Amino acid sequence: MDNKIRVTEYRIIMIKLVDGTTINGQANINQEHGYDRLSDLVGSKKEEFLVLNGATVHQTGLKKAIDHPVLFVNKRHIIWCSPDENQK
Repeated sequence: MDNKIRVTEYRIIMIKLVDGTTINGQANINQEHGYDRLSDLVGSKKEEFLVLNGATVHQTGLKKAIDHPVLFVNKRHIIWCSPDENQK
């Protein structure tokens, strides 16, 4: 049994999906596999889903965004993903 305590390291990101939906949220890059960059996390085949905390979904054709405390995004549906340049 692994008793290591892993510190979370969140990055604020924006994602664009194949259907035109954009999502803003926080992704933990400090996971079991020790990713250093967002591209490592998104490009990894070890996990099929990207987990976002505090996600806001902007769907094409809807005027109002939808907020989710936690959102699972299938990586196969992601066109691009970008970190927020203004985070500290």
